[in-house]
Amino acid sequence: MTKVFVKKATYDPARIRSQVTEMLDSMGADWIAPGARVLIKPNLLLPATPDKGIVTHPIICRAVVEYLLDRGAHVQVSDSPGVGSFRKVITESGYKAALEGLDVELKPFEESIDVDIGEPFGRIPIARDAVEADRVINLAKLKTHAQMYLTLGAKNIFGCIVGLRKPEWHMRAGVDRQLFARLLVQICHAVRPAFTIVDGILALEGQGPGKSGTPRELGLLVGGTDPHAVDKTICTLLGLDPGQLLTNAIARDMGFFDGHVHVNGDLRIVEDFRFPELNSLSLGPESFSRFMRRYMLQKPVVDNKMCKLCGECWKICPAKAISHDTRGIQFDYDLCIRCYCCLEVCLHGAIRAREPVLGRLRRRLIR
Repeated sequence: MTKVFVKKATYDPARIRSQVTEMLDSMGADWIAPGARVLIKPNLLLPATPDKGIVTHPIICRAVVEYLLDRGAHVQVSDSPGVGSFRKVITESGYKAALEGLDVELKPFEESIDVDIGEPFGRIPIARDAVEADRVINLAKLKTHAQMYLTLGAKNIFGCIVGLRKPEWHMRAGVDRQLFARLLVQICHAVRPAFTIVDGILALEGQGPGKSGTPRELGLLVGGTDPHAVDKTICTLLGLDPGQLLTNAIARDMGFFDGHVHVNGDLRIVEDFRFPELNSLSLGPESFSRFMRRYMLQKPVVDNKMCKLCGECWKICPAKAISHDTRGIQFDYDLCIRCYCCLEVCLHGAIRAREPVLGRLRRRLIR
């Protein structure tokens, strides 16, 4: 049975340091050897200040760095942002300032190494720094996700896929959420984070995980050695059946997680947390699929009054389903695979997931 810590928390540095120390000390005195190379993987999705609820708060990262340095480790903090240069992301998110003066390497993932993660994917490129580290500490952010419902501990490790290879894997998984969730689980299993901490002090609800989401104070810091146990606990805290988080369900089916969790802390349920609505990505017989995808299924839409034509959405779109002109952007819904990478990286909150009127009507009639 895996222990998961649930802490009521604020971004007070002294309190965070104490809570992080308690969590990491639970692994025993010798879990980290002097001289060990430890990689810290936060969620640095895009350039955003911590008050937006999009990135793992730098105060938490600093507390983990200080803990590891005190034990003689060589520490590196890395991620592969979805949008913007790494330098811009660490500057705007406060990481550069928070880690100043500490003997830590702050750098993006750049080089990959092929790792066999198992069928049906085989060998895939994962950041060399993550694969070759002695230990990986996973610092995730509690956010909703328009494609996968929530992005927590297991999904955060997907950031170890470097740069534009992430949307390539979205394309390979196509419209199959189950297949994409399996990919996330197998990548997480290959990287094997030693400890996962999820920053839910300021979470993101609604249309996350980017700037279309809404920050919400939850005051939660959740951590444990098994990312799936941590994710299951967070689902319970949010009043969500853990089986609805596909990475949890698939991890259990694959034998990576037995579902048993011992919670150290207060399992008080969060009221009225706003989740995104997830619709089927395919509907009806093949002969009607074009009509269904265009007029019945949830899809990304843009508010062109908010759009600044920055280009991040069409650059990242794995299906090449976004075009643009002087009036704004347009989606080709026949090509769109509903991965919502565009929503994720939109710097201006101009893209949202929306179900067409016919789709909403159909769901009401079924109910």
